[in-house]
Amino acid sequence: MNVILFGAPGAGKGTQANFLIKEYNLTQISTGDMLRESVKRKTELGKKVEIIMTKGDLVSDEIIFSLISNRLNNTDYTNGFIFDGFPRNLKQAKKLDEMMYDMKINLDFVFHIDVDEQILTSRIENRAKQEKITRKDDTSSVLIERLKVYNRETKPVLDHYSNQNKLNVINGMGTIEEVSSNISNIIQKDFKVD
Repeated sequence: MNVILFGAPGAGKGTQANFLIKEYNLTQISTGDMLRESVKRKTELGKKVEIIMTKGDLVSDEIIFSLISNRLNNTDYTNGFIFDGFPRNLKQAKKLDEMMYDMKINLDFVFHIDVDEQILTSRIENRAKQEKITRKDDTSSVLIERLKVYNRETKPVLDHYSNQNKLNVINGMGTIEEVSSNISNIIQKDFKVD
């Protein structure tokens, strides 16, 4: 089972990705994690990425697709994988469709965790307070910029998957457990194990 998970910054994508990983034994393919790892290792790529991410801008498609291609070629995802917050724009979605088609990989579900933007701002501020090490991309000003970018760039991707009848919109205003349960119900209703 291969899944894409969408939601604006602070919508709970990471939490729900962790739920899906544990519940269905999926392999997470998080471009954010891969990018943060490159920053942490202080590679040449990581230094470029850090400047881009600190501003709240998006990393180029070229960088992202080299990471994704390498990851999909490593076929250790026997039960399937989950993309967390990728693709970020329509061009990436189409390129991912082509890449998966060429690799004979099916996309089974696309989930969008829908949360009110004012709630997102308060969530991200709380997360920043609770974490001992604040992510540089978890400040209010960067969040506002990321929300603008998300609305402009990522929302058209949802229409792309809706047109393929793969999009499932999940009400992200409930508890973590309610959101997880809603996702599970859709999977159990629609997914047929081979």
